[in-house]
Amino acid sequence: MTVPDYRDPRLTEQRNPRTERIDVASTLEIVDLLNAEDASVAAAVHAVSGDIARAIDLVVGAFGRGGRLIYVGAGTSGRLGVLDASECPPTFGTPPEMVVGVIAGGYSALVKSAEGAEDDVNAGMAAMDQARVAPADFVLGIAASGTTPFVRAALSRAQTIGAATGLLSCSDPPRVLVETCDVLILPKVGPEALTGSTRMKAGTATKLVLNTLSTGAMIRLGRAYGNLMVDLMALSDKLRDRGERIVMECAGVDRGAARRAIEAAGGSVKLAIVMTRRAVGKAEAERLLAQAGGFVRTAAGDPPPVTGTV
Repeated sequence: MTVPDYRDPRLTEQRNPRTERIDVASTLEIVDLLNAEDASVAAAVHAVSGDIARAIDLVVGAFGRGGRLIYVGAGTSGRLGVLDASECPPTFGTPPEMVVGVIAGGYSALVKSAEGAEDDVNAGMAAMDQARVAPADFVLGIAASGTTPFVRAALSRAQTIGAATGLLSCSDPPRVLVETCDVLILPKVGPEALTGSTRMKAGTATKLVLNTLSTGAMIRLGRAYGNLMVDLMALSDKLRDRGERIVMECAGVDRGAARRAIEAAGGSVKLAIVMTRRAVGKAEAERLLAQAGGFVRTAAGDPPPVTGTV
């Protein structure tokens, strides 16, 4: 009798021998098993650090051309792309259109599963047209298994338009993507604790990579001073407090002076730092920053060292 070959060649769909008895494990054992699997994710991401760096350079290049970073994915992958894009404006003061997340099934798929949407190749191509993808853009497809039809079609359309493209996957992608994408980021986290549940290790790896990608690109653009978020948008009490504390630390002034400096700078923490450290007005601080390409360190000198212990 011939035994049928039921095994899926995709790494993310294979069974994990370490968790094959998880259904009879105690609650604490389940927690320990899942945690042990999660512990391997950071190493898998580190193994592709060179590819992530290459992708960051492509993103920076796109921004330099006046282009955008566009994430495209389905399911968990799409949600993580939209999440990372949505966090860039409050963190780095970027316009909402600079980093864009596209998810199969549209924004309703963020809160309600639309699993069938990932198979719609026509929708994948149309999504790139709706996002007005241009040659200056960098489009990153996110597909844990590497085979999502919506993502493959979107990347194909973006390539036809002339945009730079990349793929983030936790499994080996089809040859056509290997041959056509400008960069591949493939953190091999291995089989999931629950077979095929890529919201777990693959999802964690995806979030780590996206955080690194967007943060690295923004740092390269001068949107950090040391490790301080000087381009943040103070749209809440927490962020207003953070902005004032940043100016206090960088300029050695009290909270009242920091608040007045930010107000005089039109709400810009970055500008307030240059104004206070260089003892100049807003117009001169703007000139110094522009001359420095937006880098506060170049315009105002080194930031104060970190004091205390972690």
